[in-house]
Amino acid sequence: MTAPRTPGGIDASVIAPDTRGMNFYRADEALRDLLALYLADDLRTHLEPHLDRLGALAAGELDECAALADRHPPVLHQRDRFGRDRQWIEYHPAYRRLETVAYGEFGIHAMSHRPILGWPKPLPAVAKHAFTLLFNEAEFGLGCPINVTDSAAHLISRFGDDAIKARFLPRMLSQDMTQLWQGAQFMTEQEGGSDVGQLISRATRTGGGEWRIHGEKWFCSNADAAVVTLLARPDGAPEGTRGLGLFVMPRMLADGSPNRYRIVRLKDKLGTRSMASGEVSLDGAIAYPLGHLDAGFKQMAEMINWSRLSNGVKSTALMRRAVHDAWQVYRHRQVFGSRLLELPLAQRQLLKIQLPSEQALSMSFFTADALDEAEYPGRGHANEARAVLRLATPVLKLRATRDARRVTGDAMEVRGGCGYVEDFVNPRLLRDAHLGSIWEGTSNIVGIDAIRRAIGRNGCQEAYQAALLNRLELCSGLPVAFIDELRTGLHDAIELAEAADAPDELWVRQAVTALYHASSAILLAWEGCETARRRGDARRVLWARLALDHGLYARGPLTRTDRDRERAIAKWLLGDVRATVAEVAPLLDR
Repeated sequence: MTAPRTPGGIDASVIAPDTRGMNFYRADEALRDLLALYLADDLRTHLEPHLDRLGALAAGELDECAALADRHPPVLHQRDRFGRDRQWIEYHPAYRRLETVAYGEFGIHAMSHRPILGWPKPLPAVAKHAFTLLFNEAEFGLGCPINVTDSAAHLISRFGDDAIKARFLPRMLSQDMTQLWQGAQFMTEQEGGSDVGQLISRATRTGGGEWRIHGEKWFCSNADAAVVTLLARPDGAPEGTRGLGLFVMPRMLADGSPNRYRIVRLKDKLGTRSMASGEVSLDGAIAYPLGHLDAGFKQMAEMINWSRLSNGVKSTALMRRAVHDAWQVYRHRQVFGSRLLELPLAQRQLLKIQLPSEQALSMSFFTADALDEAEYPGRGHANEARAVLRLATPVLKLRATRDARRVTGDAMEVRGGCGYVEDFVNPRLLRDAHLGSIWEGTSNIVGIDAIRRAIGRNGCQEAYQAALLNRLELCSGLPVAFIDELRTGLHDAIELAEAADAPDELWVRQAVTALYHASSAILLAWEGCETARRRGDARRVLWARLALDHGLYARGPLTRTDRDRERAIAKWLLGDVRATVAEVAPLLDR
C-alpha cells in the first residue's frame, strides 16, 4: 500500500516530524531523575502534575504562540489613539498568551518569593528552574522578563525600605494579569557595558528630597516594564563602580502620569524577537534608592549572579529542545533503506549533540542546589554553599551558553534543509542561543570573574572541589581507575584555574572550560550511580566517560577513538534498555 499523498502529490510522511504534540517533561527522563535527587519526595510529588502540564503546553500551544510572537515582534507607538504623547508597545496576542501562562497560571516569576501552585512556602531554586527549563524550551524571549521581574523583586526585598516594599512587591509578585507589574533592569550604556564603572547616568537630589535620574540606557530588555531597577551615579560620588547607587524607578507615577523617561526606539535583534528591547532616555525620571548609595554595584552584582544561573538554565533549555528535535529526525528519518538512528556516523553525531545538553543539565541543578543551600541555612554549610555558588555560576554561564550555539546549529544540520526554513523551530533556537553568551557578561568577562574573583580573590575553589569530591565518594561500584581519573581531572582543572589568575589572562577561558568538563563528569557519574540505586539504571555514568573523552582531553582530527567501546556506549545511551553499574563498568576505563 502506498503512502498517502497530499493533493499536490507530496508524500508528507517522508519528512521527519517535529516535536509538536510531545510532552517535554515526560520525554526528559534525565530531568525527572535529577529532580528525584534534588527535591524532597513530597514536594516533587506535589509539583509533578504541574510540570507535566507545562511540559505538554511547551510542546504544543506555547510552541505555537512562540513561533507567532517571533514572527510578529513588538511595535513601539509614540501616541495613543487620541493623539496624546503616551508611548506604548503593541504585542501580538500570542505573546500575551505566553505571559498569561508564565506569570498568571504558573507564577514562575514569584516562585522563589511566596507560596505558589498550592505549596505552602516559596519553592526552592531547583524546583523553580525546572519550570524555567520547560517554559524556555518553547519560548526563550519571555524568559528574560520573567527572570528580571524575579530578580528586581529580590533587590527590592533585600534592599528596599518598608514603604518601597509595600508599594512594589504585591503587584510585582501578583498572578493577576490585570494587577501584575513586570520588572526590568536597565544597566547597559554606550559608555559602560561590561565595564560598568564607566556608566555616566547621574542621580540628582532635589530640594524636596526626590531623586531624579538623567542619562541614557543603551540596551533595555522588557523596555516597557512597570518597575525598573538601574544604576546611576549620585552627584558628587566617586568614579568607578564604588560611586554607583542602585535605584528603583516606576514607569508610572503615583498620580497616574508617566515618569520622565522615554523609549527612543526598539532594537532590531538577531534573536529574542518576541521581547521588546529598547534604548531609553532618562530626563529627570523620579527614582528611589535601594540600600546604601555607595553599595549599588555590589548589590546589583548579587542579582547578576542569580541571573547568570537563570541564563545557564535557559541555554540548557535551548539545547534540550534542540536534542528533542534531533531525536525526532533520528527516529523517523529513513535514508538508504535505514533509519538514521541505526547508522554509526549518525549515532556518533547524536551523541555529540546530546552530550553538552546532559552536562548543562547536571551543572544547572548542581548550581541551583548550591543556591538553595546558601539561602536556607537550615540545611547547614551555608558559607561553603555560597562559595560553591559563587564559582559554579560563572562556570555554568560561560560554557553552557557557548555550547548552546553549537548544539542548536548541529541540530539544524540534522534536520537538513528543512531545519534552515522558518517553518521549523531550528532557526529560532539558533538565533536565540547566540544571546546567552552576551547576556549578563560576555564569555571573556564571565571567565575573568570566575578565575580572578571567585578563585583568585575569594578562594571559592576549595569549597567547590570539596562539594564535588563528596559526591564522588558516593559513586560506589564504579572502577577504581575511573574514580581516580575523575578525581585527577578535577584536581588538574583546579590547578590550571589557580595558575590562570595571571595578568595576561590568556588561560582564563581554557581554565573555566576544563573546570566545567571535569565538574560535569563527576556529577554525571554521581547521578548515574544514584539513579541506579533508585530505579536500576546506571547509563548516565556513560555520559561522564564521554565528557572526559570529548571535553577534557586534547583531541584533533588525527585522534583515533576506540570504535568498539564507542559503539557499545552508543548502544546503551541511544537505546531503551536499562543498564546496571556492573554492565557499564567495563566501558569506563580509559
